[in-house]
Amino acid sequence: MFRNYFKTAWRNIKRQKAYSFINILGLSIGIAACLLILQYVSFELSYENFQVNKDRIYRVQQDRFDNGKISTQWAAGAFGVGNAFKDAIPEIEDYVKVVQNGNVTTEAKNQPIKIEKVYFSNASFFKIFTFPLIAGDKNNALKEPFTAALSETTAKRIFGTTNVVGKPLQLNRNSNYTITAVYKDAPVNTQLRPDMLLSYATFQKWTTDSTGRGPETAWQWDGCLTYLLIHKGTDPKVVEKKFVPIVKKFTDEDMKKYNAGVIYHMQPLTDIHLYSHYMMEPGENGDGKTVYLLLGIALFIVVIAWINYVNLATARAITRAREVGVRKAVGSQRRQLIVQFLSESAVLNGFALILAILIVMLAIPGFNSISGQHLSLSLFAKANFWIGLSVLFLIGVFFSGLYPAFVLSGFNPVDVLKGKLGTSSKGILLRKSLVVFQFAASLFLLMGTVIVYQQINFMRKQSLGMNIDQTLIVPRPIVGIDSTFLQKITTFKQELQQKASIQNITVSTSIPGEPVGWNAGGIKLVGEDETKSKQYRVIGVDYDYLKTYGLKVIAGHSFDKSLGSNKNSVIFNRRGIEQLGFIKPEDAIGKRIDFWGNQYTIEGVTENFHQQSLREAFEPLILRLIPDVNGSISLKTTAANAPQTIESVKAEWNKFFPGNTFEYFFLDDHFDEQYRADQRFGKVFGLFTSLAILVACLGLFGLASFTTLQRTKEIGIRKVLGASVGSILNLLYREFAMLVIIAFVITVPLAWIGSAKWLQNYTFRMNIHWLYFFMPLVIIILIAWITVSFQSIKAALANPVKSLRTE
Repeated sequence: MFRNYFKTAWRNIKRQKAYSFINILGLSIGIAACLLILQYVSFELSYENFQVNKDRIYRVQQDRFDNGKISTQWAAGAFGVGNAFKDAIPEIEDYVKVVQNGNVTTEAKNQPIKIEKVYFSNASFFKIFTFPLIAGDKNNALKEPFTAALSETTAKRIFGTTNVVGKPLQLNRNSNYTITAVYKDAPVNTQLRPDMLLSYATFQKWTTDSTGRGPETAWQWDGCLTYLLIHKGTDPKVVEKKFVPIVKKFTDEDMKKYNAGVIYHMQPLTDIHLYSHYMMEPGENGDGKTVYLLLGIALFIVVIAWINYVNLATARAITRAREVGVRKAVGSQRRQLIVQFLSESAVLNGFALILAILIVMLAIPGFNSISGQHLSLSLFAKANFWIGLSVLFLIGVFFSGLYPAFVLSGFNPVDVLKGKLGTSSKGILLRKSLVVFQFAASLFLLMGTVIVYQQINFMRKQSLGMNIDQTLIVPRPIVGIDSTFLQKITTFKQELQQKASIQNITVSTSIPGEPVGWNAGGIKLVGEDETKSKQYRVIGVDYDYLKTYGLKVIAGHSFDKSLGSNKNSVIFNRRGIEQLGFIKPEDAIGKRIDFWGNQYTIEGVTENFHQQSLREAFEPLILRLIPDVNGSISLKTTAANAPQTIESVKAEWNKFFPGNTFEYFFLDDHFDEQYRADQRFGKVFGLFTSLAILVACLGLFGLASFTTLQRTKEIGIRKVLGASVGSILNLLYREFAMLVIIAFVITVPLAWIGSAKWLQNYTFRMNIHWLYFFMPLVIIILIAWITVSFQSIKAALANPVKSLRTE
């Protein structure tokens, strides 16, 4: 019986080749787009899934308050948190501390090798996290001072093998370690991907003073990522409530002095990637809103493809009515007819599914390039992929085939055979409603794409308040930082400034395009009460920072030796002096501030400038003069002969800082990387918007072709009675244009609300202009006009004699 159903379905598909092709192509594009997005979403949601203890691991996240308001939110908190919580809360099974160390340098074959992702951690790291060891003992690795664990790739880079346990390792030419473990490289879908781990005991040894005070008792020293492993069955909310009295015990006295406060929260490990964007995150995170928005787009696209099938199937109902009438007359039951039409849907969806898989296989490299994802053909080996594919197929068969099956199987055989359905309006309202939905979805996506691109362009074109053009950045030297460093860096700068291609040089602890890592609390005017203390971001700079970056001084003066600027001099930005309580910048000049037990003089105030992207608000900044600052080196260069300039800088670098790797990048490219996630989102959004419009147009083309075919006789009569080609085209276009206008009226309020909500993620955002919604309307009308025109013009130009012979 089923064989007969599918044989009949195949015959009908072959008989209507054009409509079958449109359906299969539209469905395949819709399914392929949906599969790509689902894989993207699946990957983003898979972060930390490889961790065996993922459901029991929580990161301790810190919120700091000033005057009752959150001032900063940190992924890394105080160093004393982990051990204090573990000692006082029995629900905590274990904890691990992870401290970012920055870059280190070692040597292999007399060549310096830079290791970038280096952390201090304790022995519990390998017990809590799932990083399988290739060599070593997880219970003893990282237990003793000056021990290290290497990733598989790092071990091979340095030694050419993973058989390195027990070997010595020298870092930065001044620290000697013993390798105690080698672990497998972390997968891509995790936030922590250390290239090297150094024992936390080493960090303790370096940071504990002569009185025995060290990080384990520090509650006002931030920068430690703390992860807790709680016992099975423990409610994390119960654990979090127990933080409060412990934190109060250790911090209350100090916090009250500054009218400040701190609260610690438990972050599920699996939530960090999509929902955590705090200070000192160890890696770049994703965006949960974006992931679910793309999931909605996937649903839009595949639903549009299914709607095409419904529209064409119901539109063709009249041509298949006689078939249904005959089948019913010879005894077919309605149930059998429904199965027959569902079989046709299954065959079409099956062909579309096969074509969709081929499209996905071909599209994965290009999609990875656009989205920054790491999808591969290995996804076809995953059971989840095939389960999802099967579910999508079954939903597609029933969603796209069920309504047409009920419509077609419900015809009265007597009316059909008498030809009474020829002028029936049954299904027309549904088809128009579905077309309106398709246009509305396409308009919504296109409007969203325009808004995304306009916001990105808005941010990139705004003045930053500083000049970052033609700025070459060389990261700070790591090896050879000793008492002679000031002399080295001074001479290094002097040598380079003699070169015609280099205009200015400055050294600073932070460069534009990245968060300021130096956060200082307790800063106030000399003589003020401690409750007036505030938190600031601090950048350590040399004398040439303001000149090199072209910062605008609105009061006072830049750092200048001839004017008495010294290591006790600071410059605030406008936002910074406002936080101090000054309305006029000039009123702050000459005032002194308390800064960590020392007093500093405010010598100048700059206009606010964008240290980070325009997504972020202006922060209160302090530029602190440190003549011998060790930081990134910024070189303002001329536009000509960039390769020659880089080679000359490299030659001087190797002369003054041997043992350090020479690396560089241009600051404008580095700054633009902040918009990389937005740009990728815009490209992905635009890609799938285009596919949605393409799928909708395929359906519109098929529907317009069928509608025009049905009106062939009417067109012939109108032409005989004197109607012009223009009036006939206007007649055919009017109906579809009206559907687009209805869709536009429905979509604009939704798109406006959605755009306004999305733009709230940006502190500096564009104004929404009516053109951003009108332009997509014009584009959709133009696309619909071109789509409908192919058959309409052909019908309007046809000989009316031939048209009247069609019936």
